[in-house]
Amino acid sequence: MRVRRPVVAGQFYPADRAGCIRMIQESLPKEIPSDLPRPIVAGIVPHAGWVYSGPIAAKVFAAIQAQGTPDTIVLVSADHRWGSPLAALYGSGAWLTPLGEVPVDEELARVVLEEGKGLVEDAPQAHSGEHSAEVQVPFIQYLFPQARILPVLVSPTERAVAVGEALARAVKRAGKPVVVVGTTDLTHYGAMFYGFAPAGTGERALAWARANDERIIRLMLEMRAEEVVSETEIHHNACGGGAIAATISAARALGARKGVLLEYTNSHFIMPRGPATDFVGYAAVVFG
Repeated sequence: MRVRRPVVAGQFYPADRAGCIRMIQESLPKEIPSDLPRPIVAGIVPHAGWVYSGPIAAKVFAAIQAQGTPDTIVLVSADHRWGSPLAALYGSGAWLTPLGEVPVDEELARVVLEEGKGLVEDAPQAHSGEHSAEVQVPFIQYLFPQARILPVLVSPTERAVAVGEALARAVKRAGKPVVVVGTTDLTHYGAMFYGFAPAGTGERALAWARANDERIIRLMLEMRAEEVVSETEIHHNACGGGAIAATISAARALGARKGVLLEYTNSHFIMPRGPATDFVGYAAVVFG
């Protein structure tokens, strides 16, 4: 059986079981908002190191758990290095984390390949060095121990919306509880680390980056999937434009009518180290 081994354990999150469980428990929210849409069919989470984005991502997974236990979570990954016009499915086997192995939903994978013919390929190698889905998997294992996963990496192209629609058709055919979770971080701001600092540093930079993030968050909440990829290309306010577009598109096709923002922040607010120079935005969104 093909097993994907972790590549960022010990860097983005703990490499040991006890450390993972401790950080997950510390990240979980103390309460879930009572006015969330029902059912939640999809969500968007950040994918940075857990010390920064873990509590934000945990809000989405906890909100999903509060409404029931899905059989499968489709993880729509950002594409940081693959660059193929076809979405890349990890269609069989399992993923290993410090919490053990979680199986891939191979039956759903076959249906996705059928529904996404010409849009999706079975390309597990696309996931070998990609961290954005991996950092979510221990949360799934802890909160949904019986669930399977189906990772699919989506590049930021005009095909992303159609990929999301294909995912939704496959979920409907599956006839079982499935939730789609996409991954992205927002504006990567700073001259030193990201070569992108149009508003200098300090409070002016923070205000500029927040306004830049609000542009893409607005598209998420209004479920304007078709505008996402061009927005992120022009304004550099998300690294997972394809994942966002596909997730919104899938959510819409699964009956969601709106997005709800659970939290917005950035790495400077979480861990300030003097004046703001280099930082990344994070958002937690659910759709229903």
